[in-house]
Amino acid sequence: MIREKEIIFAARIMSMVFTPFYLPIVGLIALFSFSYLSIFPWMYKLQVLVMVYLFTILMPTVMIHLYRRYQGWNLIELGLRERRMVPYVISIICYFSCVYVMERLHFPHFMAAIVIAGLAVQIVCALINVWWKISTHTAAIGGMAGALFAFAEYLGFNPVWWLCLIFIVAGMVGTSRMILRQHSLGQVVGGFWVGFVCAAAAILFL
Repeated sequence: MIREKEIIFAARIMSMVFTPFYLPIVGLIALFSFSYLSIFPWMYKLQVLVMVYLFTILMPTVMIHLYRRYQGWNLIELGLRERRMVPYVISIICYFSCVYVMERLHFPHFMAAIVIAGLAVQIVCALINVWWKISTHTAAIGGMAGALFAFAEYLGFNPVWWLCLIFIVAGMVGTSRMILRQHSLGQVVGGFWVGFVCAAAAILFL
């Protein structure tokens, strides 16, 4: 019994740490570390990260939490397919607002492309959710893999080891979602590949 509680606790920690909203922040940190964008002043990079954090993590998280509290639902109840549309709409509006601000401020294309990739993943997952409950947690991980693949094509580096790491993390996150009985195997695998294709397409073709 204790062992089971520990496994469930670990699964909850994984789900909280690898929230579906972290894709743009992780992508920007990678760009600032490994691409030509590393030449930008650290204060500028910090300002960008703070702005993107506010729009893509803090705002949707707080607004979805307030919505859940208003409805009187716990996290499991909010996870029901028919109750996920409003959180999707909230996150899409926040992501779209971030893209709009970045475009107005004339941010470099690669920066905006990261957030656009996250926005594309959110929109497609929301559309699929009308018929089928897909995992946004693994969609975010898949988005990371797709973005890495796209930037490897652009910048000409070998992404194999980084992709291996992402696949391992994706397996851990997907397993956690199944342990918590939030998704089936098909839903976590489907989420990963939806995220991969959406993010790669958004970066390569936009």
